[in-house]
Amino acid sequence: MVAQISCKQNSQAHPPVGGVLSQNDLSVSRERMKNLNTLERNQIQQWIGGQTEKFYPTKLNYWVNIEDYDKREKRQDNSLISYQYDLYDFDQIKIYEQPIERKEVKLGHFDELKAVEDALRYIRDGEVVTLLVPSSLAYGTYGDEKKIDNDVPLIIKLKAL
Repeated sequence: MVAQISCKQNSQAHPPVGGVLSQNDLSVSRERMKNLNTLERNQIQQWIGGQTEKFYPTKLNYWVNIEDYDKREKRQDNSLISYQYDLYDFDQIKIYEQPIERKEVKLGHFDELKAVEDALRYIRDGEVVTLLVPSSLAYGTYGDEKKIDNDVPLIIKLKAL
């Protein structure tokens, strides 16, 4: 079993959306996120080293299991796409029983995980890709308020329908 990748150290309470932070609080928060991102990237790279499947870094700071993925032709804003994905932790335990599915959505006009929206621009119809995503591109500081805690990196298996 692989140790779960997450960081609970240096946790700081964040104000609610719309709350006010001082300059010092903003600096502390920025530094915390920078350190967390560095830690998660190192942990993900270490996890990749123990896999037989190859993963490649993307320009947006996540990994994908297809070489030169972000050099493919890119889908433009307003392109319609249907897709689904499953979420896993780094112990490869599926988080939700049913996949998250969206039908006929326009790229650039929906709220989605940053890594998923970026990957959808390069995925081919019918293709399944695996994304390794740091928490900052997943559910970040707040989690999904259901099963995914704050600061949890994810494995996402994404399929264009």
